[in-house]
Amino acid sequence: MNRRYFGTDGIRGPYGGPVVNEGFFLELGQAVARWLRGRGASAQPVLVGRDTRGSGPSLARAFGEGVALGGFRPRHAGVVPTPAVAKAILREGAALGCSVTASHNPAADNGIKFFARDGSKLSDADEAEIESLLGEPGPRPALPGTDPGSLEGFVESYVEEVMRVLPMDALSGWRVALDTANGATAVSSPAAFRALGAEVISIGDRPDGANINLGVGSEHPGALCGLALSGGARMGVAHDGDGDRCVLCDEKGQVLDGDEVLTLLALEGLRRGTLRNRTLVVTVQSNLGVDRAVEQAGGRVVRSRVGDRYVAELMRSEGASLGGESSGHIVNFDYGATGDGLVAALMVASVMLGTGRPLSSLRTDLRRFPQAQRALVVREKVPIDALKALPAAIRSLEQEFGAAGRVLVRYSGTEPKLRLLVEAQSDAVVGAAMDRLVAAARSELPLA
Repeated sequence: MNRRYFGTDGIRGPYGGPVVNEGFFLELGQAVARWLRGRGASAQPVLVGRDTRGSGPSLARAFGEGVALGGFRPRHAGVVPTPAVAKAILREGAALGCSVTASHNPAADNGIKFFARDGSKLSDADEAEIESLLGEPGPRPALPGTDPGSLEGFVESYVEEVMRVLPMDALSGWRVALDTANGATAVSSPAAFRALGAEVISIGDRPDGANINLGVGSEHPGALCGLALSGGARMGVAHDGDGDRCVLCDEKGQVLDGDEVLTLLALEGLRRGTLRNRTLVVTVQSNLGVDRAVEQAGGRVVRSRVGDRYVAELMRSEGASLGGESSGHIVNFDYGATGDGLVAALMVASVMLGTGRPLSSLRTDLRRFPQAQRALVVREKVPIDALKALPAAIRSLEQEFGAAGRVLVRYSGTEPKLRLLVEAQSDAVVGAAMDRLVAAARSELPLA
């Protein structure tokens, strides 16, 4: 399903560009209102949150004005984590929620993410319908130059809800290193950890509108690792700019990725009998070692396309409760319908408490398969199934590997690149397989 403006996770781009500007956001608000009326909603509030980017207030205000022109009441939450908006929709009786954010992108970018009445992200079909309603004639009043303000107690309610993951004072005696990326979690995550009894040492907690994700946060975990190691922290937590994911480091200052986190959470869920349907959902990017670890413990792994909302969709269809991406999006339906970096970090702390094992030990439950990745720049994205040599090479390797390896070949959704991934049980086998794929691709694709 082709969509012009929406990508894998909402709309995103440079602020002031053809899409991320006040005029477009005004039209978008009106289109969303039309879409909501078509779904039977009427006069219900629409929640609007944002991260700390300097462009956030004017974009949120413009979107809210569009919503109001369409007959709905915008309720501005101000600076809040994206998952806080998703969780509040039912509590506030809202027709829809959105967050004005560009996630882990630099401050020069911005965008918007949407959530349905149940807190889940909109589907591809929903987004396509909204796009079809854009551009209809409508009034364009001058926008006031003031910040729309924010709801009282919004962050506090979110923190109280998230703290249900652990008993009160469960982290008493802990020291936690925290990097909030100068973003939307600068208040909420420290408050939650401290309320649970932890001592917090922090960086990336001085947002100024221009420094979100600037050398800090989930994309730049090096400083966090140094802080955790030098400060004697039991764990380090780095959020992205809007707080829907996290990257962790252990007490030795070593980074864990989402695959390691998902594996340790799934294995603990299997031990406790809380992993619904004994199923973990990951994407096609996750390492095959995740499958091996979970299957050996009596569970199963199913894979979705890349994107946390596709993970959540497959979780619903499979009756699963846990899923996520190697990038750090972790979804647990016991605590919400979408990814939440703070919840993920607290779930990991719960496993540490329950097992008595440090994070450096828990991470060893995942034994990765050797992996290689290549990206070939192409002049034209010729459909892979229209080729001969490349599909033949893929089939041949899959037959040779069986369950002991895998091959993934796909075009990038945003760049003129063919992406190749190979996993197998030895580096030598991986290297030889990658050479075969590259040779096949070069033989029949117009490479740049």
